[in-house]
Amino acid sequence: MSKKDEFKDFVRKNPRLINFVRNGDMTWQKFYEIYDIYGDSKDAWKDYLEVATVGAATSTSLLDFFKNIDLDSVQNGVNSIQRVIGVLQDMGGKKEETSEYKPRPIYKSFDD
Repeated sequence: MSKKDEFKDFVRKNPRLINFVRNGDMTWQKFYEIYDIYGDSKDAWKDYLEVATVGAATSTSLLDFFKNIDLDSVQNGVNSIQRVIGVLQDMGGKKEETSEYKPRPIYKSFDD
């Protein structure tokens, strides 16, 4: 297997590298040069591959946060807010009465 094929396999195993190229932070040439010199050494790639693990940890903690939410307390809070809004609307004053629409009779002309 050639060095180029090994690099392609390395990129397939680490698709996060694609984002750096798409964002313009790196080029494939620079990534290949790093791979050519250091291979798949974790020390050489830590700046590019550890970024995603931080994001994965963040998404995991966010998932844990949502798992720990007590839905009953959220529903009670929403109900309380709805009651407060209802009271404020009642205290807001009289509602304007709108006149009811009365269609014109069909046999009437526009002149009258």
